[in-house]
Amino acid sequence: MVMARVNYAYKPQDETKAAKAMGYEMPISFKHAVEICRAIRGKRIEEAMEFLEDVIAMKRAVPFKKHKKKVAHKSGLEKWYAGRYPQKAAKAILKILRNLEANAEYKGLEVERLKIVHAQAKKGRVLKRYMPRAFGRATPKFKVLTTVEFVAEVR
Repeated sequence: MVMARVNYAYKPQDETKAAKAMGYEMPISFKHAVEICRAIRGKRIEEAMEFLEDVIAMKRAVPFKKHKKKVAHKSGLEKWYAGRYPQKAAKAILKILRNLEANAEYKGLEVERLKIVHAQAKKGRVLKRYMPRAFGRATPKFKVLTTVEFVAEVR
């Protein structure tokens, strides 16, 4: 059995009725990815893709529920106040959703009936860099990579 570097955190009950996709160590904001995953969990694949396209076009905001300090209020959010338009993360996650849809079609599943049951963002590796400053000091300039995984099942 071949082991992947990162395993899925969710194991579907019936693998034949589920499709999976993962974006491994992408250079996007971890906090933005967490909020986007929370927003699209439980939606159908088509709904989630439309939502992300609206976020990229800045028509709909992603509600920021966990990482909400100093986040401005946005109109159009249901039962919440703080939100943003994380375009870079939305573009990367949209690619993964397209991959998820293609994986489902390849398996012969009905894409219209698939619902995203698992959407998770994990912290990946940290690329450490340092910027030299005056008087022999240095400022850290770290980049945290993000892994995003989705599992959709027929519901």
